[in-house]
Amino acid sequence: MAKKTVTAEQALIRLETLCARSEQCQWDLMRKMRAWGIDSSTQDKIMQSLKVRRFVDDHRFAQAYCRDKFRFSRWGRLKIKAGLMQRSISANDIEDALSLIEEADYEAILVALLRAKAKTVAEPQSYEGKTKLFRFAVSRGFEPSVAIAVISGGKIWVGED
Repeated sequence: MAKKTVTAEQALIRLETLCARSEQCQWDLMRKMRAWGIDSSTQDKIMQSLKVRRFVDDHRFAQAYCRDKFRFSRWGRLKIKAGLMQRSISANDIEDALSLIEEADYEAILVALLRAKAKTVAEPQSYEGKTKLFRFAVSRGFEPSVAIAVISGGKIWVGED
């Protein structure tokens, strides 16, 4: 079955609706338009229209992405940064978005994640157990130095029997 082509007007309406529902970045919208078979000059015109009318704003997207991935997915800064870089967000926008994460909240999220993970590790205070916790923290996008500080600082062992 052949793909149904989308006209420029239909694409604009679809993208406006999508942007009104949730924050989107230029990269995602361009990818959608390429999939719909829209030529590059029309893509540029549509994107310019969306930018001028503030349907799409990469700076605003970066802040929303950072806030949501940290708060709901509990990702660390490195994983959030990688996700934003994959979407071709500028370095300045990424740094601005990451600066919104409070250091105390960042550490609290990591402590909570490591406490939960420690319950699944056979001997969490052994060298092997701490190594597993460290790898887990790094895989979630937390900086190695922060993970080491939390694990070796004893913050995840407080209140354990």
